[in-house]
Amino acid sequence: MVWDDQIWLTTATADGKKQFAVCVDFESGDIVHDLLIFENEHPAFCHAQNSYATPTPVVEQGRVYLHFGSYGTVCLDSATGKVLWKRTDLECDHFRGPASSPILYDGLLIVAFDGADVQYVAALNKHTGQTKWRTDRDIEYDTDDGDFKKAYGTASVINVDGQPQLIAPSAVATVAYEPASGKEIWRVRHQGMNASARPVFDGQRVFLPNGMGLLAAVRPTGRGDVTDSHVEWQIRQRVSRKSSQLIVDGLLYMISDNGVISCVDPESGRPVWQERVGGDYAASPIYAGGRIYFFGRDGEIPVIEPGRQFKLLAMNQLTEGYMASPAVVGNNLILRGTHHLYRISGE
Repeated sequence: MVWDDQIWLTTATADGKKQFAVCVDFESGDIVHDLLIFENEHPAFCHAQNSYATPTPVVEQGRVYLHFGSYGTVCLDSATGKVLWKRTDLECDHFRGPASSPILYDGLLIVAFDGADVQYVAALNKHTGQTKWRTDRDIEYDTDDGDFKKAYGTASVINVDGQPQLIAPSAVATVAYEPASGKEIWRVRHQGMNASARPVFDGQRVFLPNGMGLLAAVRPTGRGDVTDSHVEWQIRQRVSRKSSQLIVDGLLYMISDNGVISCVDPESGRPVWQERVGGDYAASPIYAGGRIYFFGRDGEIPVIEPGRQFKLLAMNQLTEGYMASPAVVGNNLILRGTHHLYRISGE
């Protein structure tokens, strides 16, 4: 996450016993802060494709918020690195490791805890860290298998008819809440597990991938369970399971885990085109400078021109791969590879 001349990221030792916050100078690449945040004597199991520092930090003027799931959440002074507040009492058995990232909205730091044992969304006062509200998911999972209860979703706040909605995906279902109170507005049942992609809103419908290859388009205007009334369409063909979708000029773009790029009509769910570029993908695509960039786990970076015809502009190859989604700052790309942090400038 980038703010002014600072790039903030999290990292951890491979065994999860130490978790860090790192601040890198945007201009020089020098490390400004390398701070040990949490120490864990007995860290829980973490899947090899996850890490003990997967959630993305949130940065605003003067503050950075870092979240490591149930291991802890902390707010730092971004200039000095001083701890302003810290929470280590939000429980959850992540089962395969934490991954949901926090978001800031109207004075609140909001994060989902979707584990094998408990599933809830919490909103903390961003100034003090105190809990403003906590709402249990109350979802019928119909299983005791923790793999089908856990999720890694990061919420989005959208505006519907002048009212904000917090769209928070989980396993089996996605729930919309009032962000100020945590009161449920609507929910949709879409089955699935491992939900990780952030919801995308085109002004009319919310696009919700379920983590198992299904993408649902939902009108966010209902109340209660809207599964049978507000789902416009569902598709299963070549849907991305890890990376988020992208809306550009009225079309929806995504890349499947095995390297098929799709352009989809958001009104009907029908593919406009689908083309295989190959590779293995987990990072979300970005749109910048009139181009869409995709980032592969083996270092491939296909670049396309958005439109109703497939046009591959470049197929770049770097020496290491990408699980983390990139950031765009002006004419610069900030890329976190498996071993290095890169700044690539268009100037």
